[in-house]
Amino acid sequence: MILHITSKQEWSAAQSRGEYTARSLSTEGFIHFSTDKQAVNVANAFYRGRTDLILLVVDETKLDAELKWEAPAGPPAEKVSEADLFPHLYGPLNLNAIASVFDFQPDPVTGKFTLPKLATGD
Repeated sequence: MILHITSKQEWSAAQSRGEYTARSLSTEGFIHFSTDKQAVNVANAFYRGRTDLILLVVDETKLDAELKWEAPAGPPAEKVSEADLFPHLYGPLNLNAIASVFDFQPDPVTGKFTLPKLATGD
């Protein structure tokens, strides 16, 4: 399973269209995903202060578009381990690949995100 963070508004629009696309698909050529080990760091780095988010849990075996595991954007690292690779989807996300959708809110006191228990299988 791979994870994608998006807004409730973007998710609603995807349900109306019958597929999910992110702005990054047109600007970078792919949709950013994370593993369960990466998602919290991504959320806290890029979505701090947002309270309108959901977390899509995606079964990568059901994807129609090509999924590639690649190094994160930014300056090239000398050595990138397999754990540092991020899943990137090179096309729209077909909705039948979405296994679960969770409300994804930061802690009201600390403002930090944590994964919902059901998203990790715990």
